Amino acid sequence: IGSRAVLITGCDSGFGFALAKHLHAKGFIIYAGCLQKNKGEGGSKELDNMNSDRMRTVQLNVCDSKEVDRAVEHVNSSLEDPEKGLWGLVNNAGISTFGEVEFTSMDTYMEVAEVNLWGTVRTTKAFLPLIRRSKGRVVNISSMMGRMGSPARSPYCITKFGVEAFSDCLRYEMQPQGVMVSIVEPGNFIAATNLYSPERIKAIADKMWDELPEIVRKDYGRKYFDEQVSKMETYCNSGSTDTSPVIESVAHALTSTAPYTRYHPMDYYWWLRMQIMTHMPAAISDRLYVY
Repeated sequence: IGSRAVLITGCDSGFGFALAKHLHAKGFIIYAGCLQKNKGEGGSKELDNMNSDRMRTVQLNVCDSKEVDRAVEHVNSSLEDPEKGLWGLVNNAGISTFGEVEFTSMDTYMEVAEVNLWGTVRTTKAFLPLIRRSKGRVVNISSMMGRMGSPARSPYCITKFGVEAFSDCLRYEMQPQGVMVSIVEPGNFIAATNLYSPERIKAIADKMWDELPEIVRKDYGRKYFDEQVSKMETYCNSGSTDTSPVIESVAHALTSTAPYTRYHPMDYYWWLRMQIMTHMPAAISDRLYVY
């Protein structure tokens, strides 16, 4: 590993925070992109308190082109040898929500896409020259929902399908440049990422119901709506709280001489479901898992 440096987005909590600490322990120089660094909140404070010259937090909102450009300048100016570039970029920053198509506002679709998809594209384009110089690695955190759709998760699925396509195109283009691109597709780790608390689920649901067109409220009814919210609560509570499979997948993608194109850190139920949803005729898979 030597003096290799890696930039990780979304290090305020969840996978990003755990990744920053894990890769730092392996000996990497870490640039931990944190949304809340300037406010002194979230994971950036704890990472700063490590008092390590190899743990460097960076203010980074992946939706803000100027902030991304400033982060590139900061990294470039602080690298030991900028001509050798940056070894790794881990696009981890992401948000999620829930709600059937008729329950979801266009603003919500745009908000989720701005972070998960365009944030990934924006950050990759900005740091790619540094990655290319080092013949390094790009690791994009997608999801099993980037491979299979799911009821009530269309905003998230759309963005993760986009990340998959972007990553494939980037991999084709970067192969002649010596840059390796990997995708990590976690299963259900919602319980470990702090994306949803019972309070947050309730707040999202209340806001969604209040903003629904009257015709949608009338046709579906509150009982049906509440049943869908209850399903989301069950899904969130059933996820794994052990992030180590995801962390180890990213570490392998950054350190192996032959990294995988796709990593599938998920339990057997979700792995099997993904294989069935992506390989069997829809007439069969839909009846097994959707209807």
